Amino acid sequence: MSPLFFPERFEVLGPADPVVAVAGEDVVLPCYLKPNISAVDLHVEWFRVQTNNPLVHLYRDHEDRNENQVPSYRGRTSLFPEELSKGNTSLKLNEVRGSDDGRYKCFVRSHEWSEDSSINLNIKAVGTQPVISIEGYKEGGISLVCESKGWYPQPQVVWMDSEGHNLPAGHTETHRDSMDLFIMRRRVIVQETETNRFTCRVLQQQLNEMKETITDIPGEMFHRAHPWKVTFAVVISLAAVAVLGCTVLAHRFVKLRTKRGQLKEQHVQLKEQYELLKARSYAVDVTLDPDTAHPRLILSEDRKQVKYGDKKQDLPDNPERIDWWPCVLGKEGFSSGRYYWEVQVGDKTDWRLGVARESMNRKECVTLNPTNGLWLIWLRNGNEYKALADPIVPLCLSVKPRKLGVYVDYEEGQVSFYNVEDKFCIYNFCGYNFTEKLFPFFWPGFCSSSLILSPVSPRN
Repeated sequence: MSPLFFPERFEVLGPADPVVAVAGEDVVLPCYLKPNISAVDLHVEWFRVQTNNPLVHLYRDHEDRNENQVPSYRGRTSLFPEELSKGNTSLKLNEVRGSDDGRYKCFVRSHEWSEDSSINLNIKAVGTQPVISIEGYKEGGISLVCESKGWYPQPQVVWMDSEGHNLPAGHTETHRDSMDLFIMRRRVIVQETETNRFTCRVLQQQLNEMKETITDIPGEMFHRAHPWKVTFAVVISLAAVAVLGCTVLAHRFVKLRTKRGQLKEQHVQLKEQYELLKARSYAVDVTLDPDTAHPRLILSEDRKQVKYGDKKQDLPDNPERIDWWPCVLGKEGFSSGRYYWEVQVGDKTDWRLGVARESMNRKECVTLNPTNGLWLIWLRNGNEYKALADPIVPLCLSVKPRKLGVYVDYEEGQVSFYNVEDKFCIYNFCGYNFTEKLFPFFWPGFCSSSLILSPVSPRN
């Protein structure tokens, strides 16, 4: 009897087009091995792309191991055990909800090889017919509120008059229900017209779905909205005398307060510029370590640039190599002192930067935070900046940084990030007790442009 043959390499295949699922129903995310070897003895992992806690389903050592699974997926995921022997590693997801929408990866690993495939899951849900309610009289008109529930993706809510013209309305309130579907609510104050007919329309352009409700308001209801005007005019006239008397004092007070605020803002800016100047005095020459680079990453010859590649490279599976996250560490590690380096991110829409301790888990999926030895900030979707602390801290940046500075004070337990061009601090990790060697950490994201280590010029 001839021994079984397992090829050293295999491909992981998934659908080229997004998988579309209706909220509340079950869906299968297809994933297959080519050639169709048995996956019974392999490591099969499903995870979300570009999320901090990504594990959706893990099959390892002949059983499901979902202790670290994202809580929202508990009890809703499964493989097809009878199909694993045929190379079918598809995932079944029960009762899909709005938060399931996004990009997934099917990752399969043997002792000799690993490969993955990306799959986009698009959730759709058409909501309820809009309900219009009268809230009462406001600003000389009648306040109406329109509500519709159970939408995904998020729709647009507009108010229109009888001729189909958009009315100026308040901001749209959005909430989520138990299925993570959108509840939409928007108010408008309407004035009396010839018809007193008003329409609330909810439009979801991606699904080509539209629902609307029309309401007719009796004219006599508007007559009740106006008696307050006479009283209001009298009150305004009396108040005008007091307002004129206070104008000079108020003007002086505002002027002084504005000046004080400007001086305080200038002081903060000068302080941050000084801190950056001081940090740059500890600049070091950082290069990328190819022995730690994920097989998908492409490093430049001078080890100063890194980007995500289309194909996985056949690289030695040494203990230092990071097999899970597509990232690379710096060649130089630090166990004491102060250090600073700069990275050009340009117009990239996805990246993660910071430092990692030497003992970070390089072979399995872990949450990216200081508890697991990672002090990072990230950008995703082009405008979502976050510090990956515990819990995560959203960063409100009015200016998109194109060059970032990273500063480490080992003894003080500090990791700081700076916008180099605009000379301000983006975020500080403070008060940590570093006990291991730290290494610069670089994640170039999934786009083709590179992260670039740039020399630090003391004059900039």
